[in-house]
Amino acid sequence: MLIVALLFSFGCVKKNENPVCDTYKLITSSVAKPQLNIVLAEKLTSLPLECIEKHYPYKPGHVHTSEKSLIPHHDKTPIFSGCFDWHSAVHMHWTLVRLMRLYPDIKTKDKIVELLNSQFTDGKISKELDFFNEKQNQTFERTYGWAWLMRLQSELMQLNTPDGKRWTQTLSPLVKIIRDRTIEYFKKLPKAVRPGTHSNTAFSMNHMLAYSQIANDKELEQSIETTAKKFFMNDRNCPTGYEPSGVDFVSPCLSEAYLMSQILDSHEYSEWIDDFFPDLCDPTFKNIMDPPVVTDPKDYVIGHLVGLNFQRSWAYQGIANELPKEDPRKKIFYELSDIHLKSGLDGMDKTGYGGSHWLASFATLAFTN
Repeated sequence: MLIVALLFSFGCVKKNENPVCDTYKLITSSVAKPQLNIVLAEKLTSLPLECIEKHYPYKPGHVHTSEKSLIPHHDKTPIFSGCFDWHSAVHMHWTLVRLMRLYPDIKTKDKIVELLNSQFTDGKISKELDFFNEKQNQTFERTYGWAWLMRLQSELMQLNTPDGKRWTQTLSPLVKIIRDRTIEYFKKLPKAVRPGTHSNTAFSMNHMLAYSQIANDKELEQSIETTAKKFFMNDRNCPTGYEPSGVDFVSPCLSEAYLMSQILDSHEYSEWIDDFFPDLCDPTFKNIMDPPVVTDPKDYVIGHLVGLNFQRSWAYQGIANELPKEDPRKKIFYELSDIHLKSGLDGMDKTGYGGSHWLASFATLAFTN
């Protein structure tokens, strides 16, 4: 059993020094850090294999203009029509590709290849393009689904196989549409969107930035960096005391901090994060250190909190990677990453379909980012 004890003293180092309480300690029992292995990878791939072709239950999330548009969702967006909603279908495809790439001898490989060959076809992508080109769907899945589509494409681009190259080419026209709309959107978006759910701007930018770098898309990368600095450079004292809401699967503060760790150089980032986070001895910071309490994991939105563990783990690790070696927060953030990863794994199997249609992707990201 994982035990976390937080010990605070009265003295607190100033924020622009090392913002850690003098006697702050993070103590864990002798529990091994969670590790991804091929057995767990096979379990994680089993979830998208079960839901990608599962058409119902489903939440379409788009606008109907007349009764003519009332046709089954799997006829409109036939590639991403399972796993309860469009964006979950996208990132569950990503899960299969990522784990197959990292574990080429995985037992589920033949099933994955067969499924993806049936998904990434000219006929199906044509329907996806028609759907996204309809006027009422110009903003569909902006920006969360857009970001995951880019993340999926970046993974396909790294899959150095004939299949991977063919799948990348098939998906490219849809990615191009979303990529262009992203640049136009960031030109007109007046402020960052900051909830702990799908529309969080920083969370989407993290995925998009990864794609832009792998695709060597300098225009998109510059758009993201410029917009991120405009939105976040002057942020101070992120309100960690307000996190999490009862339905969060994203930490707004940690997502932003992780994004800026990739945007700024090490010196700039060290100064920025000192002002951005409250002192670690501030009681409000404890709100994002303790794994969230999930009162009903099978509730589709309260169950989001299980996934929040994985997103926090991913962010804490990414932030820690960029902190100077001598920064005492580095070790603390790595340990917090491990604690949240374990908490997420402990909760995954309790969520029913409300979690099984998407959590494998967040777990995979936490393990492999």
